[in-house]
Amino acid sequence: MPEAAALLPTALAGLALIAVLALLTWLVSLRTTDVSLVDRLWSVFIVGAGWAYAAMQPALDARGGWMLGLATAWAVRLCFYVTRRNWGHGEDRRYQEIRARNQPGFAFKSLYLVFGLQTVLAWIVSAPLLVGILGGRPWGALDTIGAALTAFGIVFEAVADAQMAGFKAGAKQHGQVMDQGLWRYSRHPNYFGEACTWWGLGLMALGAGGLAGSFSLLSPLVMTVLLLRVSGVALLEKDIAERRPAYRDYIARTNAFLPGPPRSG
Repeated sequence: MPEAAALLPTALAGLALIAVLALLTWLVSLRTTDVSLVDRLWSVFIVGAGWAYAAMQPALDARGGWMLGLATAWAVRLCFYVTRRNWGHGEDRRYQEIRARNQPGFAFKSLYLVFGLQTVLAWIVSAPLLVGILGGRPWGALDTIGAALTAFGIVFEAVADAQMAGFKAGAKQHGQVMDQGLWRYSRHPNYFGEACTWWGLGLMALGAGGLAGSFSLLSPLVMTVLLLRVSGVALLEKDIAERRPAYRDYIARTNAFLPGPPRSG
């Protein structure tokens, strides 16, 4: 179990780095009038904290190295994917609604309503990296299972994103619903992959042992709630059936999150 004397200053170093990255992103958002830039860099906030944790240790053991490597792969891919997807489209409509609700003065309010909140969430989500990098127990079964689950989640999410990008690039996709590939078995397979990634890292942190390992499971719990109830499934599907009638049938026959065989209409 990581010692509290080492845990707190290392954790605060990660928080400080996230705060600096968020502040810089906020300053850029003022020039571009686009606070949805935070979506492009949120994964970088999280893995940046992981690198801060690693920088404060004399050396990384197998667990810490694998966790940092897997988290970096996840973050870099997701950052490039979201940046490419959003490039040239301006501010996401979800953030436009937040902007409209918080006028006047949203430029300053966004510092705490958007970037401050994302800073705290990214810090919480980075908890498995903190515990895993500081943990001193030998590699065990939980680490093997967790690493495999994390790798599976990264690949699953990447394949789902690639399939959706290919669908959107098709000339005949307007008005249609993507229900092929992984999207045939889940309406949000990318979110399922994301959840698997963080539950895997949580298991590896649990392998570090002690109360700190158990506490780090708050990270995948928070991520799952965000994906299902806050910024993910619930928000994206709030009015999509009204905007895209074909989506109603898709909802009727396809699981929202956990992949499963399609149901009859």
